Amino acid sequence: MSSLLYRLGLSSFHRPWIAISAWALVLGVLGAVIAVGGVQLTSNLSIDGTPSQDVLDTLADELPDAARGQGSFILTAEDGSSVAEPERVEVIMDVVESVYGTEHVVGSVEEAQQPFVEQLEALMSQAAALPAAEQAAYLAQIQQQADAQIQQQIDDYGFAPLIVDGLPIPQVLISEDKSAALFQFALDQQVQSMGSADIEKIIAAGEAYDGEAGLTVLPGESLKFALPALGAAEIVGVLIAAVVLVLVLGSFLAGALPLVTGIVSVGVGVGIAIASAAGEPINLMTPILAVMIGLAVGIDYSLFIVNRQRNLIRVQQLTAREATGRAVGSAGSSVVFAGLTVVVALVGLAAVGVSMLTAMALVAAGTVAVAVLVALTLLPAVLGLVGERVVSVKARATGATADQHHRIARGWSGFIVKRRWLVLLGTTVIIVLAALPATNMTLGMPTGGNSSPDSSARQSYDAVGDSFGAGFNGPLIAVAEAEAGSNFDEEQITEITTRISDADGVRLAQLIGTSDDNATVAFMVIPETGPGDERTAHLVDELRETAVDGSGDGATLGVTGLTAVMIDMTEKMAEVFPIYIAIIVILSMIILLFAFRSVLLPILATGGFVLSILATLGLTTLVFQDGWLGGLFNVEPGTPLVPVIPIIGTGILYGLAMDYQVFLSSSMRDHFLQGESPQQAIVNGFSATSRVVVAAAIIMASVFAGFIFSPETMIAQIGFTLAIGVLIDAFLVRMTLIPAAFAILGRATWWAPRWLQRILPDLDIEGHKLEQQPDGRMHSELSAQEPSR
Repeated sequence: MSSLLYRLGLSSFHRPWIAISAWALVLGVLGAVIAVGGVQLTSNLSIDGTPSQDVLDTLADELPDAARGQGSFILTAEDGSSVAEPERVEVIMDVVESVYGTEHVVGSVEEAQQPFVEQLEALMSQAAALPAAEQAAYLAQIQQQADAQIQQQIDDYGFAPLIVDGLPIPQVLISEDKSAALFQFALDQQVQSMGSADIEKIIAAGEAYDGEAGLTVLPGESLKFALPALGAAEIVGVLIAAVVLVLVLGSFLAGALPLVTGIVSVGVGVGIAIASAAGEPINLMTPILAVMIGLAVGIDYSLFIVNRQRNLIRVQQLTAREATGRAVGSAGSSVVFAGLTVVVALVGLAAVGVSMLTAMALVAAGTVAVAVLVALTLLPAVLGLVGERVVSVKARATGATADQHHRIARGWSGFIVKRRWLVLLGTTVIIVLAALPATNMTLGMPTGGNSSPDSSARQSYDAVGDSFGAGFNGPLIAVAEAEAGSNFDEEQITEITTRISDADGVRLAQLIGTSDDNATVAFMVIPETGPGDERTAHLVDELRETAVDGSGDGATLGVTGLTAVMIDMTEKMAEVFPIYIAIIVILSMIILLFAFRSVLLPILATGGFVLSILATLGLTTLVFQDGWLGGLFNVEPGTPLVPVIPIIGTGILYGLAMDYQVFLSSSMRDHFLQGESPQQAIVNGFSATSRVVVAAAIIMASVFAGFIFSPETMIAQIGFTLAIGVLIDAFLVRMTLIPAAFAILGRATWWAPRWLQRILPDLDIEGHKLEQQPDGRMHSELSAQEPSR
């Protein structure tokens, strides 16, 4: 492998504009395709095969109207006074008309009022048929009955419809104290399946009246959506990475190269994902994950190669041309292997059978693959343009005598080797303590109630809960299906409605639709508790177990809605997580066995990763769920972990952990194969490589940490998980725990039976073949092509 990559590196170095033009062309084509097709992001997190998704599929076939999504706006008076005052009612109606005028919002005020208009016309006709002396009394009686019905609704539920010009507006509810109005409307599809641009238009239509007549207009929980745009925190993370690059590589010019190639990697990887969607909505987490992982590994992979090239120039006094070929052949081999582990770990997510995760993982894996290609082709091409300027004359002059083994690294590795048992036990105790909070980890979808108090999402959530009840933040849809060949009659439908209403935790249940053959019936269910409450999850389970009699033993009652979807997702992720951990362990063993031709090293490295992911989840739980240092990270205590966090974090962190393991272990093995004692090989190998691994870990953690302060809780949790996971695995596991274990095992670290060594291929990730033939034919053939500088 090293010889092949050596040739590739020299080819790109000699013909830089070919590689640069090729990548520029790829970026240009992707940009053009995206410009034509546009970008549509969606928050859809549904999982095929779950009970809630099955019910949604049934509704889409049998009752399309009931399968629609719902949106809402909450309107409150800034001074706590009544929203029913005439000028405020006028603003409320303006909001209603404006929202109904946007795309994807179904119906109109006139359509909703039509049954009441027809009823009123019938009553007026009846009144007109009476003697004149009796008409006034008759109409007064009708009005009294209407007032009594409204008062009964207020007494029963604490709200009533808004009355305008004698007619109710069914979509607008007024709280009992008239301090708030809740406007609910239907959409032509589920909210989580809609594109971000469409949701923004609906929100803008309502918020256009915010502040008029002293009313505050806030979108409801179901319209909560966040764009994955880069903010100041993300940019700061990249700037920190840039500073680290300059410090490690010793010059602004060298430090800029990995940053440029990292950005190109992200641009191409994310561009391919968006362009392949052909304008169709893609989950907003898909490009975010690709940006996170692509930028981090894109910078790090280029850093490893540039650092190796500069060391070869300074220490061995090679030309920039030869050093580039050697760096791509040796460090590039490790990059290929490290990238492969990340790709395999991400692609392995497809094995759990969740299409949403598969799509995210494949896009992220594709971006990592692009980062490897960029590091092996575009980077040496740019180095070809830079030439000898990559190392200053002063650095070249002093480099041959400089001690490349950092004093701190040598001291730390020497301490680990000398106090190996103490280091092993002490580090293990620290990691275990960090992992303990994970035993109380709660998975669930954060709601507006978990947002910061000054956010619009939290204010909307609280306003709805205070005025109408927390259940209005997460309505459920219950669907009764008759046995095949049967249907429900009116009496049975009434009985089902009663059973649902009587269920513990139900505040309101009403019929919202029946199929043409009455075989499928849908109900809107408002729980007494909010979408993130455990009692709501218990209610979902209870409703699904509710018996449906009178239409055959095969009749069932299913539950869906955004809250039920999140509950099912949590259960599904908890179910597949152990399976994925097993897949990761097996893959890790195989990959490291091929890389180092050792039996014990894969066991140690994999065991270390299991410890690091448990500690990572423990600290994530401590911060987000328990609220430890919550003020620093703008986190509200009690926030559950998004169900996809453990499995996505495991996949990405595994790949990154193996990156560091490959670079450190290959350096140690190289020194061991050169005849050094096992302990001395640990010290020298660690000292030679740890500086760049430390820089790579800091860079990755900085990039990931930039996403921690995102207003979207899911993005913040993923950013924190990856950032803290990289730091734990790099500093506690790869550079402390594992070297201590190596020191204890001694020569056994690198042992494998002879029969196994004969079977396993020699991948030469250390680049020994290049060092054995420094003047071989592979580069003498290309020497004539080297342009004069």
